[in-house]
Amino acid sequence: MTDMIDRDSEKTPWFLRGNYAPVFNEITDTNLRVTGSIPKSLSGLYVRNGSNPKDGQAGHWFFGDGMVHGVRLEGGQAKWYRNRYVRTPKWEKGLDAMDPETMFDPTASAANTHVLGHAGRIWALEEGHLPWELSRELETIGSDDFGGKLKTAFTAHPKLCPETNELHFFGYSAVAPFLTYHVLDGNGQLVHTADITVPAGTMMHDFMITRDHAIFMDLPVVFNLDKMAEGLPPIGWDDNYGARIGIMPRMGTDKDVRWFNVDPCYVFHPLNAYVDGDEVICDVGRHESMWRGSMDSFEPCYMYRWAFNMKTGAVRETQIDDWAHAFPRVDDRVVGLKHRYGWVAGSRPGATGEMGEPGVVARYDMSNGSKTIHDLGPYAHPGEFVFVQDSASANEDEGYAMGFVYDDATDSTDLVILDASDLSKAPVARVHLPQRVPFGFHGSWVDDSTM
Repeated sequence: MTDMIDRDSEKTPWFLRGNYAPVFNEITDTNLRVTGSIPKSLSGLYVRNGSNPKDGQAGHWFFGDGMVHGVRLEGGQAKWYRNRYVRTPKWEKGLDAMDPETMFDPTASAANTHVLGHAGRIWALEEGHLPWELSRELETIGSDDFGGKLKTAFTAHPKLCPETNELHFFGYSAVAPFLTYHVLDGNGQLVHTADITVPAGTMMHDFMITRDHAIFMDLPVVFNLDKMAEGLPPIGWDDNYGARIGIMPRMGTDKDVRWFNVDPCYVFHPLNAYVDGDEVICDVGRHESMWRGSMDSFEPCYMYRWAFNMKTGAVRETQIDDWAHAFPRVDDRVVGLKHRYGWVAGSRPGATGEMGEPGVVARYDMSNGSKTIHDLGPYAHPGEFVFVQDSASANEDEGYAMGFVYDDATDSTDLVILDASDLSKAPVARVHLPQRVPFGFHGSWVDDSTM
């Protein structure tokens, strides 16, 4: 199928050119070459998801079939690399993302956005459908509706509470009910569901929790199904919709939500949220707008801090810096709690911030808004980096940051492991993969202790 795509042609859509182009071979490699030394404390699976259209064609970067890429680390060794399609009905039947069968069959997921381990299971996620369970070897097991209890989609960005081991999530829809909040307990059982009233269906890609709250972002990227009948994308920016943040108690219901207006914007990915006195603090990657006139229009993303006073109703919005970044992540042990550090991929100094440019990995210190950059070279394209602690008692910066890095010069990809406490050091280890990994979205470290 590789001859179906000219990766270098300007006539090929940007999301199918270069390292956005899909790979078609599903590989298992148990003889991986490693530069450096893999820490023996790392015992588990790094796995990342992305859009990889089976037939080499897609209407948008977000619409391709899900393919997971995983590297198993154990005893200081890279045991294997595997990449597998998530075999959903969309994949099996070769359906387009805008096909009504795809849109209205809750199992027909692209399953291409995130992958997460919880309660002994691993799920491939995409926000319009049910989650799809994978084996520890990344083979597809099946869709999961939690014993028939889940009647909505399952977000690609659930939040796992490090204190209760509850998984908080939501489903949004272009048709009513537009937003529904859910909670799984530590055993993976659905224990709470509540519809939340919003004016219309919006693309609510992500949300936040604190120790006490669930936080929803009702922002002006709005569904318009009439456009789909005209052959146009059914979602886009709406200047008239407004922007507001809903904060409710965990396990709360619609009547408990308190809404705060913010300046119109879009947020794909927050960094984290926590309570500080009377205020709920939300650190987010804020876009000035999104998809204004075209789904190929991506405004740059800058770090902002929102503060919502739960007593007075006051709102503060503060821009941290003017450096374009993507894929913010914190140590999973501080999700919903006060954090100091955050990991992002960002632009190299002097770059324009355009998608597909070489980049760097950076660590924000949110105590003062500063950042430290690790530059992997002029041909390096790092994706999302996740933090993995060195031990159960390690501090927030004591461990490793890891992610896939594509190299333009060699047309190859490594799993790169950095010392999270000292970004001036060369990578701790590079696991050289047997094929390039296309640019993708989100991933997780699935520790053996949780499985």
